Amino acid sequence: MTPELRWLAWSALLGFVQILAAAIATIRQREGGLQWAAGPRDTTPPPPQGTAARLMRARDNFLETFPLFVAAVVVAQLSGRSGALTGWGALIYFWARLAYVPAYALGLAVRPVVWGASIAGILMVLSAALFG
Repeated sequence: MTPELRWLAWSALLGFVQILAAAIATIRQREGGLQWAAGPRDTTPPPPQGTAARLMRARDNFLETFPLFVAAVVVAQLSGRSGALTGWGALIYFWARLAYVPAYALGLAVRPVVWGASIAGILMVLSAALFG
């Protein structure tokens, strides 16, 4: 397995963890907890607050960037243009996305910088795939 595919797999796992974390945090805020989650949800509950809301937004942001990362890695793999730049880009994307979760959950001001690093990682993979 290439480094890019390995980081892609780790990123998919990170996405799954983010989905679970946001769901658990939201369910814990709901009156009735798991009973509410297992029920029909016929009424619209109030939106999550605090950390649960930030975890949901972090998850949503991951779901916006992840398809771009997948496409970049697939193009690099299929074009045979994997190399140091694509490997580093994939590594940077994963670690930035991992750092993004606590940065957002804790409301740290460094969050936009971490997001920018993840975008830089995608652009590194894409640029190598397209122009490498």
